[in-house]
Amino acid sequence: MDSTSVSRPSTPPATELRVNGVLIDDSIIASEITAHADETDPDQAARRALMTKELLRQQACAKGLIDQSQDIDDDTIDRLIEQECLTPEPSEEECRRYYEANAKKFRSPDLVHASHILFALTEGVSMPLLRTRAEEVRRDLTRHPGTFGEQARALSNCPSGKVGGNLGQLSRGECVPEFDKALFEGTATGLLPGLIKTRHGFHIVLVERRVEGVAMPYEMVSNTIARYLQEYVRHKAIQQYLTLLTSSAELQGVTVNVRPGLLLQ
Repeated sequence: MDSTSVSRPSTPPATELRVNGVLIDDSIIASEITAHADETDPDQAARRALMTKELLRQQACAKGLIDQSQDIDDDTIDRLIEQECLTPEPSEEECRRYYEANAKKFRSPDLVHASHILFALTEGVSMPLLRTRAEEVRRDLTRHPGTFGEQARALSNCPSGKVGGNLGQLSRGECVPEFDKALFEGTATGLLPGLIKTRHGFHIVLVERRVEGVAMPYEMVSNTIARYLQEYVRHKAIQQYLTLLTSSAELQGVTVNVRPGLLLQ
């Protein structure tokens, strides 16, 4: 409802919030503002939220779901949306078409078996000296790779040092971004070139084995795709429904933006 394009301002600046003539009390607005503290304009964000809720309440009354004197709760909103925003289940053809167009999404995760030695950057530690020490150890490991586990047990500031630096089997997203990038953006195995710098310090990384993900068959993901497509259509239908309610309402004390094309979709 806040999508940019054509601005549909409320009737001249007013502090009172009215939705089709119904006054929303200032105390209710003040309470709602706390839920929108992170917004650019918390007051307007609160007013739009209350406007939407009141529009839905009025529709629920019109449909006989609640009485005029009642407030609207989440269950009633769900029942109203279910009535007003019918969303058909996607067909087999639509699901298969989505699967074929997004094949990269439906793969088992790439896996890396890795170990590391962490030189932790802690308070009072000189970063240049720490880097120099880590580089010295790495150079020694290029000459004596079989001592990696021994060096990890002696030097690593990570609990994994107790098991020779072994991190086990890792998939994308399990580590901090810098470490994740170093592990998964390359294809090399063995001692990775250079040090890996993260928020934790400097890492010497040994990749023992890589297991490339494989495509998952359509049958394995068909239910997931169907749920996703149905939820996507439902979300679009709700957006259009709320836009229709807003564009036809008499509003005071709130500014909303309506995309003109949305009502024609």
